[in-house]
Amino acid sequence: MPPARRAAIGSVAQAGITSFVQWYQDPNSQPWVAADVFGNAPRELLRSISLQETLQLIQVVVQMVEERVVNEHPDLTEAVLRYSRDIAFSAADVYARAAEARGLWDARLEALVVDSIISGETSQEISSRVAALGWRSDGQVAVLLGSAQASPDPDGLRKVSRKAGCDVLIGIQGRRQVVVIGLLTRANEAAAAIHEVALKLEEFFGSGPLILGTAVGTISEAPKSAKSALAAHAVAKASSKQPRPLLADELLPERALAGDSLARSTLLERYYYPLAASNPELLETLKTYLECGRSLEQTSKTLFVHANTVRYRLKRIFEEISADATEPRTAFVLQVALLLGSINDNEYGMKR
Repeated sequence: MPPARRAAIGSVAQAGITSFVQWYQDPNSQPWVAADVFGNAPRELLRSISLQETLQLIQVVVQMVEERVVNEHPDLTEAVLRYSRDIAFSAADVYARAAEARGLWDARLEALVVDSIISGETSQEISSRVAALGWRSDGQVAVLLGSAQASPDPDGLRKVSRKAGCDVLIGIQGRRQVVVIGLLTRANEAAAAIHEVALKLEEFFGSGPLILGTAVGTISEAPKSAKSALAAHAVAKASSKQPRPLLADELLPERALAGDSLARSTLLERYYYPLAASNPELLETLKTYLECGRSLEQTSKTLFVHANTVRYRLKRIFEEISADATEPRTAFVLQVALLLGSINDNEYGMKR
């Protein structure tokens, strides 16, 4: 133990014995003098010594007093017992107040971190703040956003999260509840793993849309996930499907039409650019197929090719971008992506 800490412990023990003498001489003059023993202790001592160690210190001091004083003066037995009880309660009170202050500080810091993620602050600030909160996650991160319950249960939410093997940050902003989910270890199928956790947390949210943002690599990228969740939440009512949670990427076209730049870039990078770069023929076939109402016969007539050729090209498109253009919802997503691509090409051409 460092000399400074030993000296601090010695001063606390000495103060306790002195306080006992004063209290025994006049018990009515200062009935709670025991509280001053720890109140005057150095602040760094409270940070470095646990409650268990403090109680052990009290036990050792009381034993020494009993061996050297009570044996010679049996009439002091009751006074020593009463005073040692007061000292133990005083120690517990000091640590309880310190824990309460720490808890309030952690709650304010957690709310600040969640607000920073939602507002899109710099990644450096977020990383340093979550480190102070004991963030252990080393895997992917996603933001879960929905309405808050009338009586939120953050403790229950944290308990379920721990059992699911992840860290969480919880923020309640008015009627909205935000939960930042972080996997403790990296997962090959991060989106599926986080979605499974989100399903377990669904019961802790109020009614209405519950959106799971895009999974990102680290907590420093969480604002990107928050942005996708916020944009999806704003257009969630436009979707006929309302699963809980609803993936933000399931609403890419609605988000893009509402002006979300992140959804627009995602549609272009996921669907338009790969086709434009691989084979312009596939892009033209897809565009014609969608414009013809997904009719193979009409598409083949427009392109002057056989219907089997159209089928083959649609199969190639599926292999290229993992999207089935014959499925109605996917066809809508692809049509929006192609429109955005055409607009983007026109804007780029005009700038050039």
